[in-house]
Amino acid sequence: MPLTVLSDSDVRNLLHGLTRDEVLDLQESLADALHCYSTSTEEDNNGCGSSYQPLRTSLKRCDGQTTLFMPASSNDGLGVKIVTLAEPNSSSEPTSSSPKTETSSKSRSSIDEKSISSLSSLQISSRSSQTSASTPASASEPPTLSEESRTTPKGTLTLLDGNGAARGFLNAEEITAFRTALASTMLFKKRHNVHDLVVFGAGKQAYWHIRLALILRGEEIHHLTIINRTYETAVRLLQTLFSTAPSSDSDPSSEQPSQPPLHRPKIQIITPSAHEYPRHLKSAIRSSGIIFCTTPSLTPLFPASYLTNPEGRRKGRYVAAIGSYKPHMIELHPDILRQNVKPNHTHMHFHRHAAEGGAVVVDSVEACLKEAGEVVQAGLRAREVVELGELIMLGREADRRRSEENARENERRRRRSRSRSRSRSRSRSMAGLEGGEGLDEGRVELAATGGGGGTKMGKWVKGLMGRVKEMEHDAVDDVVDPSVGSSLSDWLQKGNVIYKSVGLGLMDVVVGHQLVRLADRKGVGVVIPSF
Repeated sequence: MPLTVLSDSDVRNLLHGLTRDEVLDLQESLADALHCYSTSTEEDNNGCGSSYQPLRTSLKRCDGQTTLFMPASSNDGLGVKIVTLAEPNSSSEPTSSSPKTETSSKSRSSIDEKSISSLSSLQISSRSSQTSASTPASASEPPTLSEESRTTPKGTLTLLDGNGAARGFLNAEEITAFRTALASTMLFKKRHNVHDLVVFGAGKQAYWHIRLALILRGEEIHHLTIINRTYETAVRLLQTLFSTAPSSDSDPSSEQPSQPPLHRPKIQIITPSAHEYPRHLKSAIRSSGIIFCTTPSLTPLFPASYLTNPEGRRKGRYVAAIGSYKPHMIELHPDILRQNVKPNHTHMHFHRHAAEGGAVVVDSVEACLKEAGEVVQAGLRAREVVELGELIMLGREADRRRSEENARENERRRRRSRSRSRSRSRSRSMAGLEGGEGLDEGRVELAATGGGGGTKMGKWVKGLMGRVKEMEHDAVDDVVDPSVGSSLSDWLQKGNVIYKSVGLGLMDVVVGHQLVRLADRKGVGVVIPSF
């Protein structure tokens, strides 16, 4: 069995060379694994099942750093990621209460003027520094954010085949951020409104969330707002994002599909040193349709009232919080999560608001109840969180369901005698098959009525659908926006959805095996034939 070794540069080469179709392929593989993780039982004998995924082990060292040991099993084999994370400083990210100001009064005005910047000024800045900050250190390497915060996870991923033979040894620094964003964007990809994207942080997690969002939804994203402690780090992220070029050490004779340039939305950067920072922060949050929180923050990034008061609830948003990974870390105020899972009591308010599904979406119920600071501090119970894998169905299941529906429809058509009835039936059939339920070319769809999954999935989906439907059934006047609808798909596509992730070793192993195959096919990395 050959062993493929991928350095950090090799991994970045592979990831930056991914086409949109390759991203969708990787996302489908990850969705398959998460679906099996959430719905398979021991009787199914599936390597991705939760029964075969041990909890990670955490080692707190004397220097304050934490090392995580994350073993996992998949249908491709086994693996373990070992990654070290530095303890974040309490003031490392912008907070809702006490923005950090490091400049003297004399220099404060210059920082204020550039703390909020338009796309045009960023483009000018990028061009004017083409030979320095916006250009990778080596032409043979893809761009990197090497100067970012010391809290970036560093480590390795070791992969074994089903028999325990070594298959891959990978630098895990870039993989960790990529696979996290790959999972976060599963629901993002289905959202109806992605026009206004807000991102907290400017490290690797922020980078890959923005990059995948632009790859998957492109011109549908009109505005991008980055909120970060330092302006320079955010600018460096943007320069890296839009200056990605093919590596010069790639084989020029290989037939690689040309990479279209990333869509450039209107961009602004907001830092805590900005004049009237709270006002700018509130405006960005209120106008957003998507919020990505990617910081290891110890305090909430913005006040809960921005999203929990009547004005904040009028608009449906998708909020993904992936930066905190310990019980004392927190990016979202606990009241935001409590509001999202609160049972609907229509007699208590008469304000129009977007649908709330009665649960927070997580990557792992068991892990998030123990380790996710927002979930722990909000005091959520197991019935108030639902796994991402329970809410998605795979393309093959969608194809099966469509085939069954087509067969039933054909049978009904044969029994009908009047052409007028046949015409109406055809219209209804096409509307049902083409009109939604979360279908797209991405091979992953949202669960609809509880079909296409195991017993565990059916229970969760039916429970969530019941809670969402109650909102419309008990509604009076304008309590619920009628455009939101009552189905689970409508909630996930248009309502207020919070996704919380602390990371699973299964994600690393699945994505890692796929990258090793991709590397072997493209001739990237070092291969040891007989290890």
